[in-house]
Amino acid sequence: MWWFPVVIVGISTGLAIPLGRRMARILDRPASNRLERWLDSGPQAWKPYVLAMLSFNVAVFVLGFLILACQPLLPLNPDGKGMLAPSTVFNTAASFLTNTNLQHYSGEVHLSHFSQLGFIAWKQFVTPAIGLAALLAVIRGLRGDPHLGNFYLDLWRGVVGVFLPLALIVGLLLIAGGVPMTLDGAETVTTLEGGSQTISRGPVAAVVAIKQLGTNGGGYFGTNSAHPLENPTAWTNMLECICILLVPMACVVMYGRMLSQPTSTPSATTASASTIDRPRERVGSMREATVIFGVMLLFLGVFLAWGIVTDSLAPNPGLRGLPIDSSSGNLEGKELRFGPVAGPVWAACTTATSNGSVNCMHDSLNPLAGLTPLAGMWLNCIFGGVGVGLINFLVMLVVAVFLAGLMVGRTPEYLGKKVEAREMKLAMLALLIHPLMILAPTGIAAISDWGVGATNNPGPHGLTEMLYEFTSASANNGSGFEGLADTVGTAADAANPEKADAVRRAMVWDITTGIIMLLCRFVPIIAPIALAASLASKKRTPVTVGTLRTDTLTFAGVLIGTIVLIGALLFLPVAALGPIAEQLQWEMQS
Repeated sequence: MWWFPVVIVGISTGLAIPLGRRMARILDRPASNRLERWLDSGPQAWKPYVLAMLSFNVAVFVLGFLILACQPLLPLNPDGKGMLAPSTVFNTAASFLTNTNLQHYSGEVHLSHFSQLGFIAWKQFVTPAIGLAALLAVIRGLRGDPHLGNFYLDLWRGVVGVFLPLALIVGLLLIAGGVPMTLDGAETVTTLEGGSQTISRGPVAAVVAIKQLGTNGGGYFGTNSAHPLENPTAWTNMLECICILLVPMACVVMYGRMLSQPTSTPSATTASASTIDRPRERVGSMREATVIFGVMLLFLGVFLAWGIVTDSLAPNPGLRGLPIDSSSGNLEGKELRFGPVAGPVWAACTTATSNGSVNCMHDSLNPLAGLTPLAGMWLNCIFGGVGVGLINFLVMLVVAVFLAGLMVGRTPEYLGKKVEAREMKLAMLALLIHPLMILAPTGIAAISDWGVGATNNPGPHGLTEMLYEFTSASANNGSGFEGLADTVGTAADAANPEKADAVRRAMVWDITTGIIMLLCRFVPIIAPIALAASLASKKRTPVTVGTLRTDTLTFAGVLIGTIVLIGALLFLPVAALGPIAEQLQWEMQS
């Protein structure tokens, strides 16, 4: 039982170290060929960098919206898929723009092959590369570089240098493991009982490979990696779980390698001579990254252990006293071919990394086990999404430095730069937008017909359904608790008068979660980039005996305490009203 998560984390860590070193080498260097020199319009300060990023994202959103809106007119549609409802088109375009991949549709039912490849898979390459580019800008600012790089060059290198090669390798391994890869339409087959069954198929391996590597999570099929064609065997289950952790772990290694690079490394061929000739110094070492990696790994280990103990080793209390064997744990909503452990392990990994794919129904986890995916998304910085997860952790780190400085009566510093009022305002903006976009909408939904009317269960479980949906949207995770009626369907479904009430509720979920995904993607990216640029503009202070070292076990303890304290203060009350109250209700009824 316990060997499964240990093997997954061990292999992921072992592969992440060389991958992170390679990422630092290919992403943080001058333009080296004609195409890169053409893309490189010159080094950018933080405002031009952010403007370029936002302009590109607007273009991506518009193009994605048009592809979905025009789906019936586009090629590679052998099964004649129609257009989604307008609100679902907006939600899906926002979802895949923000690397959330929340799916208010069923892939094999609603999307054509062209939409799966030209919209879903394409965005699953581009959006993690955007997060990776944002991380590169933040690291350069923390390192003290006068410019943060060039967004378009960083984006190109992320797609071509990182995700395309990895996706090609993983895609071939998935095909070898039995995942289909075809442009043919659905196939009608005769079952063993003599009946007929329509089996959807398509370019599944291509979508699954990048959905896992890019912390995307958007599945080809509605049941995601619980579907036998998306995750056919125990081998593919392990491979996909490793891919969830791989690139987020590698980002931490890349961070350490880039910090240990000399400052003022020119990021573009057009860098000025004064920039190139400036004296260089090292501002950090791999010890900084080792502390961060160790803290993240500790939290991931806690999530994994909690999920296994409270779900795989704790059967439903309602089964007590019944003449059945419940020693195998909670098997409801699980794929029996993977066993009871694979579900909570995947749930911990996919929500700690902001991936969002699932191989079991989180709605069926025991109540206390349901805290595992919720806590991963509430903290939103334990490896996290590609690029943005480490950015969120660095915001927490700045807060920890500030609190430690207050306790010892010294101006807080990080990497030799003083953390003052401006930096803390930006850190608080990035930190507080996340709980605000979870707790406020959940409270409104709990007293509204569109919220309560969409739930499948009353009481604490129904509250958790709403809470999970807003948490997933705010964390840009995309996993679903299920049970929530948030799917409008096609444009024809939206126009059906018999479904008017259900459609109205689902449209509200489409719009609210879409707006939350957009806000919680870009505010927590822009504010840290501005914070890093602010630190880059300051003079480096000399290290003294009073300097708080951020590469020690002592500071690791400060970081852990800060994350636990902030997480508990923000989310413990709502956890008590949802999963904890449901667990107590179970115990009392049994």
